[in-house]
Amino acid sequence: MRGADGQPEGLFSYIRLEERIPADHPLRGIKALADEALSSLDRRFDALYSSMGRPSIPPEMLLRATLLQAFFSVRSERMLMEQINYNLLFRWFVGLPMDAEVWHPTVFTHNRDRLLEAEVAHEFLAALLSLPQVKKLLSNEHFSVDGTLIDAWASMKSFRPKDGSGEPPTAGRNGERNFHKEKRSNETHASTTDPDARLYRKAAGRESRLCFMGHVLMENRNGLAVDATLTRVTGTAEREAALAMLDRSKRTGRITVGADKAYDVISFVEDLRGRKVTPHIAINGAVSKRGVARRTAVDGRTTRHAGYGISQICRKRIEEVFGWIKAQAGHAKLKVRGCAKAKAVFIFAVAAYNLVRIPKLLEETA
Repeated sequence: MRGADGQPEGLFSYIRLEERIPADHPLRGIKALADEALSSLDRRFDALYSSMGRPSIPPEMLLRATLLQAFFSVRSERMLMEQINYNLLFRWFVGLPMDAEVWHPTVFTHNRDRLLEAEVAHEFLAALLSLPQVKKLLSNEHFSVDGTLIDAWASMKSFRPKDGSGEPPTAGRNGERNFHKEKRSNETHASTTDPDARLYRKAAGRESRLCFMGHVLMENRNGLAVDATLTRVTGTAEREAALAMLDRSKRTGRITVGADKAYDVISFVEDLRGRKVTPHIAINGAVSKRGVARRTAVDGRTTRHAGYGISQICRKRIEEVFGWIKAQAGHAKLKVRGCAKAKAVFIFAVAAYNLVRIPKLLEETA
């Protein structure tokens, strides 16, 4: 018998939102881990908010919504609020009841930025890695480190002379700007929309762009990121950030750290050895214009061991972390200005990558 297409509208619903989500949905395992990590930050959240005034958006909901933005590549806060309004899966993950009104995009952005400025993202990553079921997945002896360029939310047209000279863009929303025969550098120019951004190019012959530099420290057992940070771009930023992340790590014995040839600098290798870190760094075999090979501090004492070759294989897995962040939670989610906020969003994207990986690893090791 054919059913009638009457589209009846019921006044009440007696089905719980929890029952709408399949029991085997991938977000269930992710939400359980995220909720457990957020519960450990309860006192931290209490310290961020006043005991008087109107209740704000719960910080746990703000962070869960930010995770959704990374998981599903939602390109703006306005579109995210639209999705939460009618998407039952999104409402369930955030913890918003069926009848609750969704937040205004501007209110959501302002409240989220408060958390980003308070470095909650780094504490959330640490809380996630401190969970008992996650700790057993981590290596405490073998690590890899690398950095990548993260585009700033600033146009090249905003990169203008610091003294106020120079030709301004033509009128209009996307006015033209002629850079012909104009020599620009970070010493003489700065972005008018994001002064923290720096002009940088990855290698000779590549284009220059306004960007930051993201850094990740990864353990080699399962390829999980154990620390992350974001800095202004300089020629030494990768090595300085690597040492800072190693200094923050809680370790008691000697460890190994794999890295690419950009880290093959004598002073950096000596700094690692002074910290009881064995440098499993790829040797930079570049030859100068005079035909003289570069000096390296990595010699047979390190390369003769089988562990050195294994580290060179494992360190390439860190590219998967950067690839996921740029493809899944990439530049569309890094639309914040200033190094501090960009750092928080980058660290949160790294935590989101771990949340995707951990449930799969727990199933494999069960």
